[in-house]
Amino acid sequence: MEPTELVEELCARIDRIDPLLHAFTPEPGRYRRLAAEAGELERAYGGGEHPPLYGVPVGIKDVIHVDGLPTHAGSALPPGVLAGPEATLVRRLRAAGALIAGKTVTAEFALNAPGPTRNPHHPAHTPGGSSSGSAAAVAAGLVPLAIGTQTVGSVIRPAAYCGVVGFRPTYGRIPTDGLIAAAPSLDTVGVFAPDLAGAERAAAVLCDGWRPAVVAGIRPVLAVPVDYLTAVSPAGRDAFERVGLTVRQITLPWTPAELAEDMRVITRYELAQVHRELFPRFANLYRPETASAIRHGQEINPTAYAAALRARTRYRDRLADLTTSEGIDLWVTPAATGPAPLGLENTGDAVMSLPWSHAGWPALTLPTGTVDGLPVGLQLITPAGTDEHLLAWARTLHLQGL
Repeated sequence: MEPTELVEELCARIDRIDPLLHAFTPEPGRYRRLAAEAGELERAYGGGEHPPLYGVPVGIKDVIHVDGLPTHAGSALPPGVLAGPEATLVRRLRAAGALIAGKTVTAEFALNAPGPTRNPHHPAHTPGGSSSGSAAAVAAGLVPLAIGTQTVGSVIRPAAYCGVVGFRPTYGRIPTDGLIAAAPSLDTVGVFAPDLAGAERAAAVLCDGWRPAVVAGIRPVLAVPVDYLTAVSPAGRDAFERVGLTVRQITLPWTPAELAEDMRVITRYELAQVHRELFPRFANLYRPETASAIRHGQEINPTAYAAALRARTRYRDRLADLTTSEGIDLWVTPAATGPAPLGLENTGDAVMSLPWSHAGWPALTLPTGTVDGLPVGLQLITPAGTDEHLLAWARTLHLQGL
């Protein structure tokens, strides 16, 4: 099927499903725009060899700039004050033949104030956040690929709640220019896809210097940070144990509370810096959760911020040393503390992503079944810079029946 035909089907699906799902931000001229872009794509490649994402429609989280589409970042601020040049990652998608299906709903400024998106598996439950629209759009079959961002758990958790694959690469592996930042020293672009193959195709296009890894015939050493399992609900714990993996149980030398405090100082301080010009002008337009986070960041002094950065560096070094000394290939945890919570007022708990996002390490959500009709997932993690090995290990485990 050619891109122009795909566009007709895509827009028909969005028109039929999205009024209830709210995964995409409204775009009255979507069909005209996409039909024109699809026609250009067909003319450019004709009967020749097609690029790797030829005609693939992609949803883009609405904190990422796309030429021709306004950026609202889930906020009430005038889009003109949030405008910026198109992101490198969007240009890479276009160069690979992808069609930008539209902007997907985000929590305000990729923080905690949720948007209207519903979970495709049960509309009374959260889809997770802050990349809620991207995860839901893939889970509902609106698009086969969507882009999100993660500061703490905003790719891994919604992927688990919505029952799709979510890949968050090593910090910085996908360029973040053209992104309205939440916390620049942690923000990482990630992808959502229905399966591992789709995530790998996107990673090869988006990640700098991608070189597929081969781990065939090798049995990975798996480890779980057992102290973090105390945060998992009984239903989530049962689902994790039913996966049946043989794992080593290791206690991390840092409590979740210790890491959370350092991360809170870093994220809130950086958030306040990002909004230092906009917030004084438009404070009344920010949602209460976002305004509170910015004001908290304004109260953090540079000395405390510098201390938290130093603590993060020590943590990253010690985690790498521990992983090497214990001979661990893959860290394994539930991707979230349980299935998606009831209600749309909050987006769930990101604690299962906390240690790995703080380290800047790549992580992957694999769907592993359901609890009471709601998806649950497994999170796989490898050290920084080993993204290709992470996906190769995941493929091996998937082939073994995971």
